[in-house]
Amino acid sequence: MVNPIIVALDVPTLNEATTLAESLVEEVGGFKVGMELLMGAGPVAIETIAAMGPPVFVDAKLHDIPHTVERAAMRIKASGARWVTAHAVGGQEMMEAAVIGMGGRGVLAVTMLTSLGQTDLESVGVSALASDYVVSLASLAASSNTEGVVCSPDEIRRVKEKEPALMVFAPGVRPVSSEVDDQKRVATPEHARANGADFLVIGRPITRAADPVTAAREIATAIGLSDS
Repeated sequence: MVNPIIVALDVPTLNEATTLAESLVEEVGGFKVGMELLMGAGPVAIETIAAMGPPVFVDAKLHDIPHTVERAAMRIKASGARWVTAHAVGGQEMMEAAVIGMGGRGVLAVTMLTSLGQTDLESVGVSALASDYVVSLASLAASSNTEGVVCSPDEIRRVKEKEPALMVFAPGVRPVSSEVDDQKRVATPEHARANGADFLVIGRPITRAADPVTAAREIATAIGLSDS
């Protein structure tokens, strides 16, 4: 079984990210380089983490005109990224441009942030139910040739039913013992996997644990991976 745990290296410095990644490289399936690290260390963070072996998921959340997105995706791929995120609300042409920039694969469409709930959606003028909205964006992503989508555990099952070819990356994953923090639509690792998540994007429950390695191993055991 492929290890589905992607650890979010949401830390401010490359030294912190490298230390975490080196300690966890044998325990997880990949690493996420997010905006905090990108805005600090820059593309060298992607290069450094990718050089360790596991795939790197660059959560850049690209959202701009198609030409700019294509060029940015091209640079991110050149730095060693396996996946990059782009906001689905940027539209089909923009997502297709990201796919071109990534060489034909590796784009993950961000649907609705896990920090948002139904009321937040309505506040920006979207009247649809959150689950319907996410599924609609997932279908747009599929028609744009993205490899997958990012959505909360709440919507995974419906996305998989509508667009079974898409990989689903689930953020907002929290073990029972963890704080919810600033997330609103969350689930345990077991629940997210049962709903059909291909990958679990987990940050603070691992990176801020007293012992990150033990925390990662406990999650792996909880979702049925060998703890040997």
